[in-house]
Amino acid sequence: MIDLSRYSAAIFDMDGLLIDSEPLWQDAEIATYAPFDVPVTRELCRATAGRRIDEVLALWHERFDWQGPPVEEMVERVLAEVTRLIVDKGEALPGVHATMQRLRESGMKLAIASSSPPPLIEAVVRKFELAEFLHITHSGIHEPRGKPHPAVFLTAAKKLGVEPNRCLVFEDAPAGVAAGKAAGMTVIAVPSVFAPDEPGIQAADRVLNSLLEFEATGPTID
Repeated sequence: MIDLSRYSAAIFDMDGLLIDSEPLWQDAEIATYAPFDVPVTRELCRATAGRRIDEVLALWHERFDWQGPPVEEMVERVLAEVTRLIVDKGEALPGVHATMQRLRESGMKLAIASSSPPPLIEAVVRKFELAEFLHITHSGIHEPRGKPHPAVFLTAAKKLGVEPNRCLVFEDAPAGVAAGKAAGMTVIAVPSVFAPDEPGIQAADRVLNSLLEFEATGPTID
């Protein structure tokens, strides 16, 4: 049982947890690489979900013996396309606002710690009117290493002024679950594109099918 009174902060991942953006990331990556005849597939995108986009594209360029524009340029192209898609088509996942409201009413500080760059985080926060719930946002772009390294969560906790063991992390991907656990935090997994029984998801302290399940549990999670 996870007693919410033991925690002072809740740190949320963003893509695939707060917004149904993983399919949009896949669309953006596939569309950006299609003119270069690079065989980027949904399966490949799914396998790298939760990781920083610069690290993902560097991996692809190495795998496919890339001869096109540099990683930095391709990152900007993908980000421009996914931002357009999120603003046009993105939808908040069920339970986001109710969960944040309940945690805020319990006295917890709230944050977003995402592998996405700051402009994309800001676009999501603005689109879904999340600013009123959040104390801070933090991007993994500012860290030397992305998830599954715990740096993005540890920095978010430091900015909030909360010890890691007093933080709840909400994640949807194995890389994020691993990062939260490595940070010494309690992790609740809410997978979107991953199966709940995948080992990387099962490493979380609790697995939910939706944030609506968290909303329905009352003051504690059994």
